[in-house]
Amino acid sequence: MDKSVIFAVAGSGKTTRLVSELDIQQRALLLTYTDNNKAELRRRIVAKFGYLPPNLTVSTYFTFLNSFCYRPLLLMQMKTKGISFKMPSPYSSRQTLKNRGRYVDASGRIFHARLAKIMDVMGCIPELQRRLERYFDRIYVDEVQDLGGHDFDLLMHIVRANVKVLLVGDFYQHTYSTSLDGNVNKSLHDDYDRYKSRFEKAGLFVDVTSLVASHRCSTTVCSFIREHIGVDIYPAVDRTSKVSIVRDAAEAAELYASPTTVKLFLQEHDRYGCYSQNWGASKGLDHYENVCVVLNPKTWKHFVAGDLASASPSTRNKLYVACSRTRGDMHVMPDSLLKNFKSPRPARHAMIA
Repeated sequence: MDKSVIFAVAGSGKTTRLVSELDIQQRALLLTYTDNNKAELRRRIVAKFGYLPPNLTVSTYFTFLNSFCYRPLLLMQMKTKGISFKMPSPYSSRQTLKNRGRYVDASGRIFHARLAKIMDVMGCIPELQRRLERYFDRIYVDEVQDLGGHDFDLLMHIVRANVKVLLVGDFYQHTYSTSLDGNVNKSLHDDYDRYKSRFEKAGLFVDVTSLVASHRCSTTVCSFIREHIGVDIYPAVDRTSKVSIVRDAAEAAELYASPTTVKLFLQEHDRYGCYSQNWGASKGLDHYENVCVVLNPKTWKHFVAGDLASASPSTRNKLYVACSRTRGDMHVMPDSLLKNFKSPRPARHAMIA
């Protein structure tokens, strides 16, 4: 059975590769983490076929985990009343592995971070694999680097089902984790080689050559990313574009007002009242032409000092995501140049109301 994972770079055609494999005869499940990525997958499929064929199921991972895995196989037994998105308490030494209190809160809601774990603990994996084989011929996972915690362990069980499997992702675009639970896979993304070996041990062929060049980013942008962020990305076609460091308030104001240049912020982009998005939330989006990457004070300080390597891995990965959205020109500026455009944070009582 054909089972592989492709490690790619931003803009190299991960989603295009997945969609190119689809046909209207084979039943396929396509999983991704975010709603943005799900919408992009659906858009590409409709562009290919003219409609969404009924043999293709596109789902976010969590919807799949709840609707396809947990509810059919364990809901009647567990008798839970919904899902808790709070972080579960650490395991008590007095609780056995199958103790209900490990997975269900006092209100009868199951912790979302332990949905995948309880599937394993309650012995549901063989039945889940049979269920996948019954309904699908192929399983595809986009942005596989976002699976973490117990969810990564469940994925390693899923890929052993008797179906074709193709996973695609970019190790350095790890900006989210589907779930966190104490030390479970806490160091999963700390080391590239160890991460790669986890897939190999699960019986997957690891392809590190198919999607190594970016069709989105220019030679200039790729060079900026390599030099400042340390990700080894190269363009598929040698072309230049503009990369500018903005320090002038008037130029910053002009970019702020531009309806064709998206402004990407680390967080709270909606407080700036312009065409914008957050760094991490821009992952999976492929339609931006010119991009203005706005650095928060700490990241700007690292950038000016030339030591972005000292920034947290999460910040570096999100910055890589932001910069690699660029098809055309890229501008980089400190958010201090836009402070006059930033709206105040709502008062607590107003948010509650």
